[in-house]
Amino acid sequence: MGLSDKIKLTEFSHGAGCGCKISPKVLDQILKTEAAKISFPNLLVGNLERDDAAVMDIGNGQAIVSTTDFFMPIVDDPIEFGKIASINAISDIYAMGAKPLMAIAILGWPINTIPVEHANLVIEGGRAACADAGIPLAGGHSIDCPEPIFGLAVTGIIETKNLKKNGGAQVGDHLYLSKGLGVGILSTAQKKKMRLPEHDHIATNSMLQLNKIGADIAKFDYVHAVTDVTGFGLLGHLSEMCEASNTTAELVFDQVPILDKAAIDYYLDKGAIPGGTNRNWASYGHKIAEISDYHKHILADPQTSGGLLVAVADREHKAFEEYVQSTEYNIAPIGRMIAKKDKMVYVK
Repeated sequence: MGLSDKIKLTEFSHGAGCGCKISPKVLDQILKTEAAKISFPNLLVGNLERDDAAVMDIGNGQAIVSTTDFFMPIVDDPIEFGKIASINAISDIYAMGAKPLMAIAILGWPINTIPVEHANLVIEGGRAACADAGIPLAGGHSIDCPEPIFGLAVTGIIETKNLKKNGGAQVGDHLYLSKGLGVGILSTAQKKKMRLPEHDHIATNSMLQLNKIGADIAKFDYVHAVTDVTGFGLLGHLSEMCEASNTTAELVFDQVPILDKAAIDYYLDKGAIPGGTNRNWASYGHKIAEISDYHKHILADPQTSGGLLVAVADREHKAFEEYVQSTEYNIAPIGRMIAKKDKMVYVK
């Protein structure tokens, strides 16, 4: 039995992955400050936009994109933890349509509890993920911390004309999602020690997939808005897109991809519902038209290293689907943007 088999990283954290994000409602209170309204003319996207990353115009038609993301272990294997946390952070760059340039690590480690060899493996996982994205892990900062934490600060670059935001969707746009939902449910089943061995790979395989396609589709003018789906669940991030675009979304639940429906249903029946799901719903449930508990548990499930949510012009949605079919990615149509109504999202 190796070192990685003896210590289960998920047993040292009170949350898992993006499921330990602060709820949207509480985050609103934390970020509520007049200082955020100070004007910086070259800041194209900042705190007020609540987008995936900050964007600064540097002239000559280019902009720098900057983000940071970190969390506690969502898997036990330290290398996989490092990879997933890194891929999750880099995703914010892709969600803006940008290409990553370099990353810096953020590490918190309980030095007296978990061997430092594990921390080294986490860093190696992060370095491998960065290499897959074609960027260096160029430095970082570490602290002695009660729970293991890892993530990245990532810098990217984009041609300003290709910048994609979570706002900009238009009435009639087709909505697409590039990864299935259910990461939070499967991770909760793991923490509750009820996950079956044959299901161990389902969430991990999804979380380990880079969202590189975000930088590729940025060149298309008919892609009106993009965001990635993480801790706030599909409904939370879709609500943010609707608010930023002054639209309402209509989802077709049966078209929404689920990582493995039989497995997800099995664990929901056993009560593997993440605490983050209820925090999410308490924050934005009033913005969603009435849905069943089952729909809520899927659509508000907190994702880690989730897929891209993309709004595509009606006139070009076939061209978009043909382009995606030519790539290694699977992107599912999940609904449409409609004229603004009382609620942000309707599910049918």
